[in-house]
Amino acid sequence: MNTERRLRMAEAPVAESRSNKRMNRFLFVAAENDGIPACKAGGMGDVVRDVPRQLAVRGDEVHVVVPAYGRLHRDGVLLREFQVPLGGRRYDLSLYRVPGKKELPGIAHYALHHPEITSGDIAHLYHNDPQEPFYTDFIKFAIFCTGVAGAIREGAFGQLDVVHLHDWHASLLLYLREYHPEFRELADIRFVYTIHNLAIQGIRPFSGNPSSLEAWFPGVPYREEQLSDARYPDCINLMAIGIRLADAVHTVSPSYMEDIQKPSSPPEFIGGEGLEADLVTARKEQRLFGILNGCNYDSIRTAERGRLFPNTIRALFGWLQEESKKYKADFLAHTGEKVVRWMDAPPAFICSSVARLTEQKFYFFKRHPECLENLLGRLAADNGVFVLLGTGDPVYEELFREMSYRHPNFIFTNGQSEDLIDSIYLESDLYLMPSLFEPCGISQMLSMRNGNPVLAHATGGLRDTIRHRETGFLFDGESIAEKVSNLEAVFNEALDLCQQDPAAWEAIRENARGVRFTWAESVDAYYRSLYQIRAPRKRPRKTR
Repeated sequence: MNTERRLRMAEAPVAESRSNKRMNRFLFVAAENDGIPACKAGGMGDVVRDVPRQLAVRGDEVHVVVPAYGRLHRDGVLLREFQVPLGGRRYDLSLYRVPGKKELPGIAHYALHHPEITSGDIAHLYHNDPQEPFYTDFIKFAIFCTGVAGAIREGAFGQLDVVHLHDWHASLLLYLREYHPEFRELADIRFVYTIHNLAIQGIRPFSGNPSSLEAWFPGVPYREEQLSDARYPDCINLMAIGIRLADAVHTVSPSYMEDIQKPSSPPEFIGGEGLEADLVTARKEQRLFGILNGCNYDSIRTAERGRLFPNTIRALFGWLQEESKKYKADFLAHTGEKVVRWMDAPPAFICSSVARLTEQKFYFFKRHPECLENLLGRLAADNGVFVLLGTGDPVYEELFREMSYRHPNFIFTNGQSEDLIDSIYLESDLYLMPSLFEPCGISQMLSMRNGNPVLAHATGGLRDTIRHRETGFLFDGESIAEKVSNLEAVFNEALDLCQQDPAAWEAIRENARGVRFTWAESVDAYYRSLYQIRAPRKRPRKTR
């Protein structure tokens, strides 16, 4: 970033063209923010990008802070340096204001830097510690949360009305507010906690480990029963802290809110994951709210139609040049050879999925690989292909690579490319989301936005956003075997409808294209229920 822009950004107030009247001032605290470059792994990044934009167009002021991960501060402007108590000593932290992807009035983005807040191997954000889950991430988010508390105390964000926390990575702020003697002033601010994925809870020991609560906050008294995990009483559960200590708790769809108040019975049903009693209590205390996420319908990245396979080839060549992907170079070359054949003789039907390769997204295929085989067989009979883009769990990557070698019409693009993702959403005929559970889901909204029906498991936010045979297709069942059988049956039903009743298929496409899940509507509910403050009387304008 050039020097002139650095100075302009450092000197500019957040709402430089606004009146002097008192507005609501928000702080969003999260591990991801797609409002700035290279800070997204999943749907949380979309929410932390889009909600502040809605708040800002209504005349309010929003500050968004994320960890710097050793890199995000480099194009920013140093605003202040300060110290916080951590691990029995004083830690020096630096707060940078960083440029957004779009410079919008009323929004300021920040990255909090310390050398121990490191970049991970998952999307260059999170660490994967299979031998001791959350070991590294607990350390860096403990530093981050304490740093944010220190920045609030220093007045870096002005006088705040609401602090909005996202998932377990930010929940230690609630622990600091409740127990730490240096951060008592946090008690005067309303804290809201959003659950993006209840299954990932950030469980660590209370003591006896370098990555434990007492290692980082020695001498701070606390009530174990208020912080502990019901299954592991010698451990702190950071997701539970958010649910128990926040002034309002928010799930990203109404159906997910209902699901997680029931006990899990995996794999058939994923519910409260041990926290259902806490959620029921929050509901009784009128602190729990289910509000559906919105989708961006303005300033959409657009792909050129007919570029799906050329963009696939371009992405493959790019990945082949990356040192980190050398181990699968043979597979990438195999995929390219397969795609070239389909460029010469394009398929009649394209089914697709874009997702991280995890248990949540593709458990049905791992448990019953014959299900995927059967779907590919039906597609082959109709001159169709299945395009799957994603990276993630090595077990799933290997499963899909092996399947790709066996099936010419399975195009597994084992990497990440925004251009290719845009082409997939644009050119698919049917989008597949067989998620075991889904708090909200954004892919179905993006697909429907392009007029592509979605076939999905009737769970969580998918149940809230898709109407069977009206805007897409849903399957369900009492057991995994029944769910898989119904997935195949509904898949065949969808393809039969496309072939035998084009008018009905086109009606579903148009219905899907016409559905709107707007952030404006969602944020109205945020003001009423989560924030419990009045929205400014200002006519909303479109986000840019």
